[in-house]
Amino acid sequence: MFLKDVEAARKGRYGEMIEKSLAAGHPVSGIWHLFAYKPAMTQHLSALTEAIMRGPSPLTVAQRELIAAVTSSTNRCPFCTGSHVAAAAELYGDEAKVHAACTNPATAPLTEAEKTLLFFIQKITKEAYRTQSSDIEELKAAGWSDEAIYDAIAVCSLFNFYNRWNDANGTPAMQPEGYAATGKRLATKGYV
Repeated sequence: MFLKDVEAARKGRYGEMIEKSLAAGHPVSGIWHLFAYKPAMTQHLSALTEAIMRGPSPLTVAQRELIAAVTSSTNRCPFCTGSHVAAAAELYGDEAKVHAACTNPATAPLTEAEKTLLFFIQKITKEAYRTQSSDIEELKAAGWSDEAIYDAIAVCSLFNFYNRWNDANGTPAMQPEGYAATGKRLATKGYV
């Protein structure tokens, strides 16, 4: 990581997770250091993430993880892309499908409604200022409700933050086994 004080942080719940993982010889997810540095601040971010990613929604947990993966891939954030591709693949049981969605939603084995939603996610990741009512009408015509669209925007917005937070702090990419473990953990335990 770029900030050595952040990398050395071992405060709060995330500090405990870092210590336990190190003691057990397991890979440490670099984002844990960001949460462990200022736990009084990041506890709110953790709760917000859990609510957006695992709270009640017409979007499935797998769809929300796929939105996180597509957002992160669009932003070319190595750490978040690896983590959320792994989580979405774990939830869908289909890594190739998730990779295809991140590469080109048009050719991915998804429903037309999902493709429409992911194109919207790519658009607002790159050019949110260009969003128009016609974009929303297209999503509604594809069958998405106001709540589903709101939740998709929330996931995308959250991961645009996470992508920048991780990239700018120098959160390192992990080895494939680290991403696999992260994917399983996120799929089964969520974010809190």
